[in-house]
Amino acid sequence: MEAWTLVAVAVLLLVVAPLTGVAAAWWAHGDARALVREQREDLRHVRAEVVERASRAAPLAQSARQPTAKATVRWTDPEQGPRTAVARVPPGTRPGEKVDVWLDSRGHGVTPPPGTAAVWQNTVTIGICTTGAAVALILFGHTVVRHAAMRRRLAEWDQEWARTEPAWTGRRA
Repeated sequence: MEAWTLVAVAVLLLVVAPLTGVAAAWWAHGDARALVREQREDLRHVRAEVVERASRAAPLAQSARQPTAKATVRWTDPEQGPRTAVARVPPGTRPGEKVDVWLDSRGHGVTPPPGTAAVWQNTVTIGICTTGAAVALILFGHTVVRHAAMRRRLAEWDQEWARTEPAWTGRRA
């Protein structure tokens, strides 16, 4: 039984666990791409000019890509003409420099939506974690089966010894 269990565990580890990871990564990739597409539809990208120097005293929380600061930016909207807003820009940005700004539906500056690299990073992370979880579950199951087999084998040995011991020791059971 233990030999067949090892064969089953090997097949599960070499075939099922990686396939589970690939399936989870595929799902996560599609979900992340849909989320990015949805965010890009809700946001608007403009090329703006910095009007007021980026604040040094009030930097915003560290971004995954780079630190950011607040600055007043100006751009020309085709429908509404010249517009200004406070947006996140690289620290040390000077007045007159052009920056890429992402705006929400109310015209407020927001962080840009995740790029392709972030989507792939999410995909790979989900795939690796799912594969690892599958491996852990398979190995845990194998440990439980081995433990049950060992308990059964020890119980059988106890029964055999109960029958054999009187003949060896001369004691009666």
